[in-house]
Amino acid sequence: MDLQLRGRTAFVSGSTQGIGRAIAEALLAEGAAVVVNGRDGTRVRAVVEDLRAAVPDADVSGIAADLADPAQVQRLLAELGDVDVLVSCAGVFGLAAFAKVSDAEWQHYVEVNLMGGVRLSRHLLPRMLERGWGRVVFVGTESAVDVPADMVPYGATKAAALALANGLAKLTRGTEVTVNTVLGGPTWSDGVAAAVAEVARSQGAPVEVVRDAVVAGNPTSLLQRFIDPAEIAHLVAYLASPLSSATNGAALRADGGVLTTVL
Repeated sequence: MDLQLRGRTAFVSGSTQGIGRAIAEALLAEGAAVVVNGRDGTRVRAVVEDLRAAVPDADVSGIAADLADPAQVQRLLAELGDVDVLVSCAGVFGLAAFAKVSDAEWQHYVEVNLMGGVRLSRHLLPRMLERGWGRVVFVGTESAVDVPADMVPYGATKAAALALANGLAKLTRGTEVTVNTVLGGPTWSDGVAAAVAEVARSQGAPVEVVRDAVVAGNPTSLLQRFIDPAEIAHLVAYLASPLSSATNGAALRADGGVLTTVL
């Protein structure tokens, strides 16, 4: 299927690894020009080169910026210019006892998981509306709907980002601009793989054993395995395309059946 993205420009925040990188590659494969982003300039440049090798004739560039720093976001936006597609993917997560999470840690979650998307969309969405076409896709999580007890800051700030996307969609009424969220499930991203590897090291167990135990410990999963980042990316690419014109203000699930509600 041709997603009709040739001639479109996309910016994907948090795209030097994991789901964000998979999204960047999926959009490039569909012919879009893509700007990748991460905090480390060396890493950004390396990913740009890797994507050029993976997707022949890819129009890909990169801008390094930490979305938790408003000044760096302003610099990024000045360099970026206008884009047709914004994919807000940058995020932080972690396991922690609620009572032990400091105000500073909470603020970091807010800055990255919520305010990063606020700052990007506040600048780019009005320009899409002025030009008459655009797509904003927030990469969310099932944890925003069913917040884990050991990931309260993550779930709470992702729930706020889900509400943000819902509100922004209402600003697009009667236009060809859409705002949607993809609710991903447990995904074998770089961050998750590193966390599982750390648990395996501390337990003296093989990574595969710990990984399988995590899956087995999630009784509502219908997929019964970790999701591959590319599986999230396919849905994001569709929502970024002109073909998704009737989908707006939605939270679409790519959660492997973890959430038990029908809607």
